[in-house]
Amino acid sequence: MKKIITICGPTGIGKTNFAIAIARHFNGEIIGADSMQIYKYMDIGTAKPTADELKMVPHHLVDFLDPKEEFDAGLYATRTDQVIASLYNRGKLPIIAGGTGFYIRALLHGLFRAQPVCEKTLSDLSRLLEEKGSLFVHDQLKQIDPVAAQKIHPNDSFRVIRALEIFKTTGQPISTQQQAHDFKESKYQSLTLGLYMDREQLYERINLRVDIMIRQGLLNEVIGLMDKGYSLDLKSMQSIGYRHMGMFLKQEVDFEEAVRLLKRDTRRYAKRQFTWFNREKNIIWLEVSQTDRAIQLIKEFLT
Repeated sequence: MKKIITICGPTGIGKTNFAIAIARHFNGEIIGADSMQIYKYMDIGTAKPTADELKMVPHHLVDFLDPKEEFDAGLYATRTDQVIASLYNRGKLPIIAGGTGFYIRALLHGLFRAQPVCEKTLSDLSRLLEEKGSLFVHDQLKQIDPVAAQKIHPNDSFRVIRALEIFKTTGQPISTQQQAHDFKESKYQSLTLGLYMDREQLYERINLRVDIMIRQGLLNEVIGLMDKGYSLDLKSMQSIGYRHMGMFLKQEVDFEEAVRLLKRDTRRYAKRQFTWFNREKNIIWLEVSQTDRAIQLIKEFLT
């Protein structure tokens, strides 16, 4: 089983610099695990590695896809498998680095569902939740999948709706699929390092980074994308940062409010990322400053 290094954590914490330091020490190359850095022309709002950073260490699966194209975790895992094989053939250590937890899970453990999420079903279920409430939708889950319903709290509307969507889309209870999935062997032997810092300190970093993005010209980047023919309604343009600048351009909010919402939603996203990664198994948590500790752990892992 091939050995790889995985570096994960919330947005704004410093994954890029951390991964570069590790890659330079171990003759490695970086494979991005970010669902937005994949897109061309979207540089500022996605905090893509800079030209200088790309010179330090080669990056893969970054800046390669047209913003109009769809991409998902299954495609990510397939493409990453190919890059890892290529890196191994050249004697390079593959280092996966990013904050899109679903991409990382798909790579390390595969996907237990073969078909993509049905957006219409999700929308219908969300509307049902608004109209009938969380207890009603949880009761629906009890009827079709009592095992999952017992594990999921009625107030955890996100997971309840996800379980209902999977049943309605695939015809199989999520508990059955997860049970089968648990027996799948991992494709890689991964040392997975999660980066953390004090939550308030991270939120301050996020606010500062948004200010820097604004000074760098995030608004002009969005205008440039529109001039190239990319609609604000595209999935890629509905992401954090681009959606907020679009709200201003559509005169839905003033610029100050757009920036405030951008900071708020980025902080909320970071919180959701922490929640996701805290549920993952076998993550070793390190502070961003602990590169020496990471290097020691990697040496032990590789020997």
